[in-house]
Amino acid sequence: MGTLGGHLVAALLFLIIALYYSVLVSFALLRGQRFLKPPLPPRDKRGQRWWQLVSGEAVVKVVFSLIVILPELFYPPGTNRMVMVDWEDPKRPFVFKDTWQHVTMYGFFLFSGVVDIVSQACQARQNMKLERAAEALAFCVLVLLMINHIENKSALESRVHALFMLPAFLVALVLIIEVWVPDQPSLWVLKTWMGLVLSNWLLHLGVLMYAPPSGQPWSGDNPVDLAFLTTFFCWHLGLGAVVLAVIYSLCSLWHHRFSSWKRAPGAEYHPCPLCEGSEEPEKFRAGAPQLDGGV
Repeated sequence: MGTLGGHLVAALLFLIIALYYSVLVSFALLRGQRFLKPPLPPRDKRGQRWWQLVSGEAVVKVVFSLIVILPELFYPPGTNRMVMVDWEDPKRPFVFKDTWQHVTMYGFFLFSGVVDIVSQACQARQNMKLERAAEALAFCVLVLLMINHIENKSALESRVHALFMLPAFLVALVLIIEVWVPDQPSLWVLKTWMGLVLSNWLLHLGVLMYAPPSGQPWSGDNPVDLAFLTTFFCWHLGLGAVVLAVIYSLCSLWHHRFSSWKRAPGAEYHPCPLCEGSEEPEKFRAGAPQLDGGV
């Protein structure tokens, strides 16, 4: 991940998930849903095929995690970073520190996906609390490793990663709260907003460190450059809110348009015609004695 491509791939995967949750939250708010994601039916009431037992989100977690883990270990082709200790050196030093931090980081997201699959496919009833706890653990590990990741780094790298930790920490905090207090719309919005900020900032972080548009590398020794980092991060906070608002607006238009399409013509309430000379009241009055007699 210590390259432009590594940061872009990870950022785009996070962004896809954040945009998906933006749509999910928007429709949940528009429909007044009690649950963001309703629990799956009991296992015996689902089909027997694996895609009927497991949600798509669990599979996506596993696939996306593998997409970023495997290149960390084996890219470019012929590389093998699965070695943790240099056994040829008499001092036996650890090697590939950053690689193993990244693998551990994304390995816990892989673990979260596996927990989802076990909860949904191997238990009689889905254990949503366990799934939320595993996801919260993944983000806690992300923040913990980021704290260590910025050690012995330049001032520029330390600042951009410290700013990255803020939305990651808030997402982790929301997920921890949701283990015990789930299905709170305000937490849905905060988690989605911070997810958008996290993914956008990670995208910006890679471009800024490895391919600055100006062609001039940013300097950690320049206080002006460091000041603009915080300014740009604040812009990303606003950008995340704008993106979420735009997605909500588009979902609102779709929701109301789709609702109008589903409304059958003639399904609206029509009052009974009671105009003078109408046949409907006469028919009702003629049938009323018969109804009374029947009772």
